[in-house]
Amino acid sequence: MDALSMGLVAAMGALATVAGASEDIDSDIGSQSNPNSQVQLAAQVGNPHRIYNKAIAGEPPSNALWCTTAAIVAYMLIEAFQMPALFSIALGASVAALFDGVMSMSAYFGRNASQKRFNQWVYLDIVRYTTPSIMAHVWITSFCIVTITYIQVYVLTPHHPFPIPVIALIWGLTVGAIGSSVGDIHYGGEREFQWRLFGQGLSTMLSGQIVRKAEAGLRNSIDNAWFCAKFGGPATGMGFGLTVFLDNWRTTVFDPVSQALLAIGTGVFFVIVMNLYNFYLERSARRKYGPYPGYKGDIAA
Repeated sequence: MDALSMGLVAAMGALATVAGASEDIDSDIGSQSNPNSQVQLAAQVGNPHRIYNKAIAGEPPSNALWCTTAAIVAYMLIEAFQMPALFSIALGASVAALFDGVMSMSAYFGRNASQKRFNQWVYLDIVRYTTPSIMAHVWITSFCIVTITYIQVYVLTPHHPFPIPVIALIWGLTVGAIGSSVGDIHYGGEREFQWRLFGQGLSTMLSGQIVRKAEAGLRNSIDNAWFCAKFGGPATGMGFGLTVFLDNWRTTVFDPVSQALLAIGTGVFFVIVMNLYNFYLERSARRKYGPYPGYKGDIAA
């Protein structure tokens, strides 16, 4: 282990933090992932809205697609044409963003047009100024993740044996999964249903009863991004950043060949400690703030 390797691991963690935050905000703007079902259902229960509704796929597979697309383009330019890495990665991220923009627009038009019978309109202004924002966040996510894979394959010692598209596929799945598990609640629970007490859950009869008015005028997806950038995005970025940093830290400190058992044991130790700390935080919050509304069980349980 040397100072350069640890610096590279720290840089990967920083890039992953930015990628995680941008991925979550992209999901919030496009109404993707789990809360999208509420947006999709809203018009059908009498609540037409001005929120972008794409949901090309779940966050893990869609982000895996964008990141892999960017990595394939970058890998081709680097290996076949010996182009500079930074230029290749930026161009690859641009191709992924354009691909995402086309699919987002087609998904928005198709979904909203199919709900004409429920008085759901297609808002061209929403498409014009929301789609570029979605593409920008996808560019940031793809650029950061492909840069991480480039460091793992070409710079960090020992070099990763797989090509960067394969690693980008794995990291794309990971950032999407973390965005779904960490960032969703700060969009679905707090933003779409602000008139409900946070944490009390949502009964089936309230499905689709989303908030459609913002602080000024009708709510749209940019309002959601403004809200989620305060906590949901940074929380997702921290989750993904710690995942990338700690995973690469253990394989950098301990040689993955001669000290494989130590590297694996350190990873298991991190998982156990994080689960115990999460359990402690949840119990502490329940005791301090009381049970969720409607919860009949013992607070200490």
